[in-house]
Amino acid sequence: MEKVLGLIMAGGESKRLSTLTAERAKPAVPFGGKYRIIDFTLSNCAHSGLYNVALLTQFNPGSLVQHVGGGGAWNMERAAGGLRLLHPFTSRTRRSWYRGTADAVYQNRSYVEDQPVDEVLILSGDQIYTMNYERMVHFHREKAADITIGLTRVPMEDASRFGIVSVDRQGKVIDFTEKPAKPKSNLISMGIYIFKKDLLLQILGEDTNRKRTEHDFGKDILPGIVRNYKVFGYRYSGYYRDVGTVVAYWQTNMDMLTDPPKLNLFTDQYRVQTALSNQNMPPVKFGPFAQVSNSIISDGAVINGKVHNSVISPGVYIEEGAEVSDSIIFNDSVVKKGTIINYCILDKQVTVNEQAQIGWSDDFTPNQEQPEYLHTGITLIGKRAKIPERIKIGRNCRVAPRTQISSFTDTTVPSGSTVYPKRRR
Repeated sequence: MEKVLGLIMAGGESKRLSTLTAERAKPAVPFGGKYRIIDFTLSNCAHSGLYNVALLTQFNPGSLVQHVGGGGAWNMERAAGGLRLLHPFTSRTRRSWYRGTADAVYQNRSYVEDQPVDEVLILSGDQIYTMNYERMVHFHREKAADITIGLTRVPMEDASRFGIVSVDRQGKVIDFTEKPAKPKSNLISMGIYIFKKDLLLQILGEDTNRKRTEHDFGKDILPGIVRNYKVFGYRYSGYYRDVGTVVAYWQTNMDMLTDPPKLNLFTDQYRVQTALSNQNMPPVKFGPFAQVSNSIISDGAVINGKVHNSVISPGVYIEEGAEVSDSIIFNDSVVKKGTIINYCILDKQVTVNEQAQIGWSDDFTPNQEQPEYLHTGITLIGKRAKIPERIKIGRNCRVAPRTQISSFTDTTVPSGSTVYPKRRR
């Protein structure tokens, strides 16, 4: 993999994850208790022997940059190659934010040009899968391809969220349609592309001169060139999820809890690596009245209450008499006595005071402000929010980050509601 440059797209805003991406980039969203979403792509690179990698950031990059650091957790702190962070910048010739995935690469073309590589591997930093990229590169070279697209199958009901790809018997791509309303098949692009380096720079130069374009690989570039170049599809049959919606994110976490796990990270065959700072936590502690079933409990958590079918992150404290079910709780949150939490996602450092109920009611009214994002019943509590005692919060609700107790004006928050912090005068 010495002749391959990896470029990870990690700058998306991801409005569909609602409150979870209010203060962070999507790749930095915690996942599976101890990880962040970006850990999967970086671990794939490390396990594939790809150590010349650049991370292209833009939206709310603070926690992402802090998490990846110099790449030491993935053995990427190297004098040659290693992990590089490429942020948007201004210069005498460039004064704009990245306008799309292709534009992000184009605006860093001098960096790409300077790399002593033959191929560029374009990756997404916001997907959950374990894959050996070396095999895909071998396939690309064996086919003498100009471009290779990673392909997999998804449930037909999800196919409209992806680029739909058609291939012939030899695996050559003959059609690429981005997010059709009525997809003809469920064979989709994973957002993984291998380009010959010189061809990539040529194509990006042509795209930047077009007027009507969003400068996106899937929307603008690939649909128009698959018939003009040798484009092949590399099929991947392992676990793959694009966690681009709240329900997809929740379900992917829950896939670690099935028996056997649909997303199986509990084997020695493949280890997802994460930041070294996450590895210095004390052990889990279960109190004398703790009851835990079918759940993931991360290091540093203290459990004195009941936890069922849930994912609990490091440093979470659940007091005696509290009940948590079908939920995900991020780092260092506190759930106090008598609280009931059902079908919820609590962000970092949330405090839920005594006798509160979150995920209460049989009313599944969609969120009034974001009905397209929150409509399956999941309630989101934003980072560092404080929830009053004895309050009842319904389904499909949002509590914005840093909301304080004084922002709650009633003892009940109806399903579909949103609570914001009070504005300072």
